Amino acid sequence: MKNSIILCLLLHSGLHAQVKLKDYKLPEIKKNLNESGSLFIKAGMVAQFWGRYNESNNGTTVDGYLQKNTSDIAIRRLRFNVYGQLTDRIAFHVQFGQNNFSYLSKQQTGSFFHDALGEYKISKKGFLTLGSGLTGYSGLLRYAAPSVGSILSLDAPLYQQVTNGINDQFLRKLSVYAKGQLYGLDYRIALTKPMSALNSTVSFPALNSSQSVFSLKPPKWQQQAYLNYQFFDKESNALGYETGTYLGKKKILNLGAGIIHQQDAMWMLKNGTDTVSSDMTLYGIDLFTEIPLSERHNAVTVYVAWSDYNLGTNFIRNLGVMNPANGSIAGQSLAGGGNAIPLIGTGQTLYTQIGYKFKDNLLPENGTFQVYANMQNSSYQYLAQKMLMYEAGINWLIHGTHGAKLTFGIQNRPVFQSIQMENREISRKNMFVLQYQISI
Repeated sequence: MKNSIILCLLLHSGLHAQVKLKDYKLPEIKKNLNESGSLFIKAGMVAQFWGRYNESNNGTTVDGYLQKNTSDIAIRRLRFNVYGQLTDRIAFHVQFGQNNFSYLSKQQTGSFFHDALGEYKISKKGFLTLGSGLTGYSGLLRYAAPSVGSILSLDAPLYQQVTNGINDQFLRKLSVYAKGQLYGLDYRIALTKPMSALNSTVSFPALNSSQSVFSLKPPKWQQQAYLNYQFFDKESNALGYETGTYLGKKKILNLGAGIIHQQDAMWMLKNGTDTVSSDMTLYGIDLFTEIPLSERHNAVTVYVAWSDYNLGTNFIRNLGVMNPANGSIAGQSLAGGGNAIPLIGTGQTLYTQIGYKFKDNLLPENGTFQVYANMQNSSYQYLAQKMLMYEAGINWLIHGTHGAKLTFGIQNRPVFQSIQMENREISRKNMFVLQYQISI
């Protein structure tokens, strides 16, 4: 890990040598279609590169060999997008890219469309816009669809993306949606046709009598909504993704609530033979605030969310972000190998996040810093104890923006094991990540 960090820092230093960073601004790729610039086509990209050291879960294997720890270099996200406002009423958004490309990935595969949508503004003042396609406009909570280039911490709170990869395409869904803003109220509602779970990229247990899992029957329609009231500055809803931090450039206080519901989304066996279906109902409330403390844009950012997930009896979903392992010895870790944890399940979660951005140009000609910490506190039916995950880190905002950012993050997670018919925490492990982001 030490060598990887030194290498990344040397590469980064070389890229920025002899550049007066405070005077440099990353370019905008935009073609105006009228003189005022209200009609346009705009392109962008975001790339996030990881150097990582992970303390492996108990019993972890890589290609069949035991691994007490792993280190790797990977591409967490690589996205290219085009957004256009073609007339006063017509807009489109297309995004293409790849996620989680690591040394364990299948070579020469993986890129796909994240977004492909068109929309029509019914009200020119923005009270009502209708759209359809593959989209991130969804329900539940703020970071069910995060703007990945502006994330405060190393990664988004992924427990809010409940069906990611199961019956949607990396959180995007085939939907018809309505969105709008009326005074301080911002809303989005959507009717979604879930993708078939038979084509899921995620493995989950077969139909059984002890634990609810996602049904393999033809999916029924999904309904979702997210409403939030914006007390201070208003956020844009031009795209379906929510900003993580404005770096002290806006004063924000938003209170939100959302829901996702799908009839007969889950199933399990009863009496060992009868198949019983149940609904998936997810709801939550959250609060997001960012308060600038001076004209130099030092700022405090706070996010708090509470959610209640009903995915049927004892549902649990184990997830390891870009997992650096591909196997485990049975019975050693409830979540499996690598960095996996029981992240999502039937039960309640309290998530908290806080960040502080130092003043602009804290480092003369070299940008500024932003520190953060967050915690996920989940009480899941399947676990005998709370699932507590902690994260902390620091962002170096090289030009004072998200355009070029170096992040060092630490995650501390639990390892659960089944002991005398109870799923209990037996140890804790750490993961250390150095991320370099470029975004325009």
